[in-house]
Amino acid sequence: MRPRLLWIVTLLLTALAVVPTRTAAAAPPLAPTPPMGFNNWARYECNVTEAIMVRNADALVSTGLAAKGYNTVTVDDCWMTRNRDASGNLVTDTNRFPRGMRWLGDYIHGKGLKYGIYEDAGTLTCGGLAGSWNHFQQDANLFAGFGVDYLKLDGCNMPSVAGQTREQTYRSAYSQMATALANTGRNIVFSESAPAYFQGSSDWYTVLGWVAQYGQLWREGFDIAVHGNTNKFNSVLGNYGYNVPLSRYAGPNHWNDPDFLITGDGLTDDEARSQMALWAMMAAPLILSTDVAALSSTSIGIVGNTDVIAVDQDPLGVQGSLVAANGTIDTLAKPLSGGARAVAMLNRGSTTTTATTSTAAIGYLGGAGCSFTLKNLWTGATSSTTGAISAAVPPHGTAIFRVTPSSGCTASRPTGQITGPGGKCVDDSGSSTIDGAQQILFGCTGNPNQRWTLPGDGTIRTLGKCMTATGTGDGALVQLFSCNGSTSQRWTYRLNGNLVNAASNKCLDALGGGSADLTRLGVWPCGNNQANQIWSLPV
Repeated sequence: MRPRLLWIVTLLLTALAVVPTRTAAAAPPLAPTPPMGFNNWARYECNVTEAIMVRNADALVSTGLAAKGYNTVTVDDCWMTRNRDASGNLVTDTNRFPRGMRWLGDYIHGKGLKYGIYEDAGTLTCGGLAGSWNHFQQDANLFAGFGVDYLKLDGCNMPSVAGQTREQTYRSAYSQMATALANTGRNIVFSESAPAYFQGSSDWYTVLGWVAQYGQLWREGFDIAVHGNTNKFNSVLGNYGYNVPLSRYAGPNHWNDPDFLITGDGLTDDEARSQMALWAMMAAPLILSTDVAALSSTSIGIVGNTDVIAVDQDPLGVQGSLVAANGTIDTLAKPLSGGARAVAMLNRGSTTTTATTSTAAIGYLGGAGCSFTLKNLWTGATSSTTGAISAAVPPHGTAIFRVTPSSGCTASRPTGQITGPGGKCVDDSGSSTIDGAQQILFGCTGNPNQRWTLPGDGTIRTLGKCMTATGTGDGALVQLFSCNGSTSQRWTYRLNGNLVNAASNKCLDALGGGSADLTRLGVWPCGNNQANQIWSLPV
C-alpha cells in the first residue's frame, strides 16, 4: 500500500457534530483539487489512435484550456491488444499507436501536460482486451516506464474468487493496484471505477466507504452518453442526479466523479453551461471527452470560464448540495474558501423561468449592516443585495453566482433540504411549529418546511425547532419540538448516510421501508446500508 496519511476532514463543516468523519487511512494527496484534462472515450470510444490523442493534446494547448487547468491527457480502452507477450507484458496495438505508448507519453509531457492511461482490474477490459488481473505490479511497472501520471482502472470482467464476496474481490483488486503503483516510486493519480459496478445495491455505500484508501477519485455510476447518442442532456441530468447526494464522500484528494464533460457534442450551449456549472458545484473532475480541436469559441468560453473553474477548484474542496428542488428549479449551494458561497439554479423545464433564492436560504445568517456582492459567473456582471438572489434561467440552463458577504455579516451554516429514500425530502408535516409535529417523507417542494439548518451542536432544525426522537424504542416517532439540549435532539452523521440519534444509538428511518409521500419518520436499529436509512444533508 502507498504511504498512508490520516485523513482529517476539513470540509468547512468541521464545526458540525452531524458531519461524517473517516478514521481509515487515505491515499496519497496527489489531487488536492479535482483533476482536469481530456479523455477520448465518450467522443471516440475504441476508435482511438495516436493521431487523435496528439490532435487533442495540441488543441488543449492552442485553445488556452491547458493553461486554465485542463492538463492531463488520458488514453482510454483499446490501446492494447487482447493478448500479452511471452513475458506477460501488455502489448501496444501498433496499428493504432505506431510509435508506442512511451512515445505518446513523451509527446504529451513535451507539451507541458500530464499523461494518463487506462486499464481494467479484471481479466479483460470492457473492450475485451488484456486486463490487469494477476498482473497488477507488472502493469504498474510498465505504466511507470511509459511515464504515466494518471491511471484509470475500470472494473469489467472481474472473476469470482472462492471465499470472497463480489465487493471483497473488487476491494482486493483495487488495493493491489494501489500497492503496485506505490511500489513503482512514481506519483500516479489513481482513478477507480469500482463504485460504478455496485450502483443500485446496498454495497454501493460500502465501496464508496473504502475507495479513498486507495485512490484520489472514483466513478460512482452510469457512463455519460457517448458520441452519436441522443438525449445527451438527459444523460447529464442522470449523472448529476446520482452524484449530487454524495457530498459526504468528497473532499481534497478524494473526489466523486460523475464522468466526462461533453461540451460541443450533442448539447446546446445552455445545456453545456449547465453541465459545467453543475460539475463545478459538485467539485467534480473536469475531464473533457469531445473533439477539443473542433470546439467553437462559445464552447471554449464555457469550459474555459475561469470563474466557474475557480468554483470547481476551490481549495476548501467541498462538494455542493441541494438547497431546494421543486421539480423545475434545483438550487444548489457550495461553500468556498474565504467565506464566500457559490449558488447555482438549474432550470429543468422547457421555458425560461425566473429562479429565486436568498442568502438566508443558502446558509448566511445576516447581521447588522450585512450586504452581499453577487457575481454572475456567466456574464461577469456584479451587483449588491441584502438577501434576494434571482435570475431568468433559460430552458435547460443554469445560472451560477459567487456570493461574497460584507464585513458586517455573521458566519454561514449548512442549510438546505435533507434528501432520503426515493429522492424524497424530510418534511415538517403541514409546516407546523407546534411541539409534536410529525416529520415525514414528501416530494421535494423547496418550501421552508423542508429547509433544515445544522447549527453545529448536533441538532437539525427547521422553522426554529429541533428534529426530536420521541423515545428510544424501535419505531419511536421523530417529531418537531422546541430545542432543549437533550440527547433525543442530537444526531451524528455517518459516512454511509446514516443519521444516528444520541439517545438510542438508532437510525433515522423511513418507517416500513417505504418512500411514499407521508411516510412517517422514526428511529430504528441501523441496518446494513438500508435505503430507508440513507440521507443526504446540506453543506
